[in-house]
This record gives sequence, C-alpha cells and structure tokens, in this order.
Amino acid sequence: MEMEPNTMRKIDYWIGIPLCFIVTILYKFQRLLGLKNPRCKEDPKNILFIELAEMGSTVLAYPAIKRLKEIYPNSNVHFLIFHHIRESMDIINLVPKENVMTIDSRNIFSMLRDTLKFMLIAREKKIDTAINLEMFARYSTLLSYLSGARKMAGFHKYHQEGLYIGNFLTHKVMYNSHVHTALSFVSMVYALKHPNDVPLPKVPINNEKLEIPKLNSDKKISEKIWKLLKNANPSINPGKKLIIVNPNASKLISIRKWPLENYASLIKKLIEDKDAYVIITGLESEKQDAKYIFDFVKSDRVIDLAGKTTLRELVELFKIGRILITNDSGPAHFASLTNIHIVVFFGPETPGLYKPLSNNCTVIYSHYACSPCVSAFNQRMTPCDNNMCLKSINVEKVYGILRNLLQKK
Repeated sequence: MEMEPNTMRKIDYWIGIPLCFIVTILYKFQRLLGLKNPRCKEDPKNILFIELAEMGSTVLAYPAIKRLKEIYPNSNVHFLIFHHIRESMDIINLVPKENVMTIDSRNIFSMLRDTLKFMLIAREKKIDTAINLEMFARYSTLLSYLSGARKMAGFHKYHQEGLYIGNFLTHKVMYNSHVHTALSFVSMVYALKHPNDVPLPKVPINNEKLEIPKLNSDKKISEKIWKLLKNANPSINPGKKLIIVNPNASKLISIRKWPLENYASLIKKLIEDKDAYVIITGLESEKQDAKYIFDFVKSDRVIDLAGKTTLRELVELFKIGRILITNDSGPAHFASLTNIHIVVFFGPETPGLYKPLSNNCTVIYSHYACSPCVSAFNQRMTPCDNNMCLKSINVEKVYGILRNLLQKK
C-alpha cells in the first residue's frame, strides 16, 4: 500500500522546497567551478524519464519516448516509477525491463532507502540526461539532480507565482495548460534539441501524431479471463454485449468519481437488455464499491472482478469488451491500447489535457465554470468538497449515449 497522497504532498512541500533551494545553491557553485557542464552540443546517450505516481501518464508518455528514439536512435532509454505501478511499464513495453527503476512509496523510510539506491544505479548506468515528466513535483525534480545527469529537462514556472522547484534544470520547459499532456511530454524531448531558446521549446507541435499501438492479445491471459467470467456466469460468451465498468479513481484525486449510486442505477438499466453483461473492475481495496453495485442490481449478469485481475489481465478484458465506462483514471488510458469504446467522465480535470489517446472515445463533461479545479498549478489538490460537475451528469443522459453505442455495434 502506497503512502497517502496528502502525506506525500506535505513532504514534497515542507521538505522539498528547502531541499530544492539547497540544491540550487550547490548547483550554482558547481557550475561556477566548471563542473556539471550540460554539454548541450553532445547527443544524449543514457536518458532517464521520470514519471512516478500516475499510472495513466505512462501511456501518455508513449509518444514522447517514441519520438526520442527517432531523434536519438543510438540512445539508451531508462524509466523511473513507483514500485506499485511498475507493471504499467511492462505493458507499454517501450523501455527494456532491465532499464526500469522503481521507488517504494509505502513510507518515507522506504522512499529514502530507494532514493539512495537509485543514485547508485543511475551512476552505474551513466545517466547523462533526465527528463522529468511530473509537473512541478519537487521530489522528482530533485531525483533529476540526484541521477547525476548533466542535462535535466523539466517544467519550469518562469514568471508564474508559486510552484517553486529550485533553479537547477538545464532545459526549462514552459508548461502549457492549453495543450494535451502527451504533447507537453513530446515538447520536453524537443527541448533537448533547442537548449538556447527562452522559454523552451520554440517548435510547432500541432501536427504531432499522438499515436499509441494496440496491444496484441495473449492467449493464456485471454483464457484465464474467460475462465473467471464463466465461473461467475456460465452463460456468458463472446456473442454477448460485454460492458466493463470502472467506478473508481486513484486516491491521488478521488474527487474524480461519478457518484456510486449513479453507476448502480445505470447498470440496472443496462441489464434490461438480456444480452448485456456488466463486469465491474477495481483494486482489492475497492471491492466495497463493487459489492454496493452488485447488491443494488441483484443480477447474475453483473460480474464482480474487483481485486481479481492484474493490470495486464485488465487490458485483456478490455480487448474482449464492447464498452468501458469509467471515471477519468488510469484504466481509461490503458483501454486506449485496445479497440474498446471508452466512455469517460471528466469534471475536476479537463479532457483537453487528459482525454485518452483513442479514436473510440466518448467524453462526458459538464463544462462547469469551476472546472477544472485540479491542475499542475495546485499539485492536483482541489478545495472542492462537492463535485457537482460530476453529480450533475444524470443517469438518463449516460444511458442514452450507451444505448446508441450498443446499437451501432
């Protein structure tokens, strides 16, 4: 179990700010002595991407990693991520497994231990370039420095108030809150080629293709999924309408949830179609939500798989499903690795930045004046205690959208 998000935010603020200040002074002193020259004219050889906490962002990082490999074909790419979402990198399969490093985020002691371990491993791998994909997070910015990299790219505030991350990045990228996050990640790669621009990078990105591959099916995993489904209800088969529901969102931004009672009411309407089967997914810790829906609907065509699948198995489940109904969360992005139609609720965050990279995606967004209230500028922490932007989306509207999609199929 990872550390509570608010605890991590407090550590990042109260410890991160003074550490970033100290490292800034140290870095300036090193440069004064002629050390830590970024050697901008040299192509990077061993590049480290840092994206610790958000599972879905590993999918959004795919175009950036792919573009980097095209620009620097002889480079060796590495990735740093929290241990509990390590599997997400295996699924993306764009970075060699031996090049994926992890940090255990269960508590401050495990993080400190793995940070020291990371420093040693990064030097063994001769990391010369660090690209921090996390937006204004001080811990990941410090990790860029601790990696030993001479080139350090990351989002920088320039003249914006707050969001202090020190001043030791060599490639300071302007964070643009008006372009999709995947494009922001790609711009970080281009920044390496344009080190003297202020702000970075002065290149057009409107024609950038945000394409991610479709994952090949795994026969053994597919057989396991069908076994789980048939154990729950032997009458289920590929000819039925399989609707997958993810009623959860990560603890990092739990306010992204469409009300649970709405999910329950929606599912009750969906199974009025005798060919419809609804599969509820989630983590082991989210089984109570699945149980609430199961008890409310009272149908053997509602199957509870919460806590029963790995992330890779979940993606295989998406491959056999017709529609995924989900909150704005990691599963929405991993579903884009398949052809399933994704219906995703947005409220506290905007689809303009985080819409899944799939052509088969329907966004449900209420466009409230206060939305989005969660952003890179507030460390994903909102003052909202009543997410009306999601509560206002009524069941009948969603049911109408789903019914039309199912008829098209």
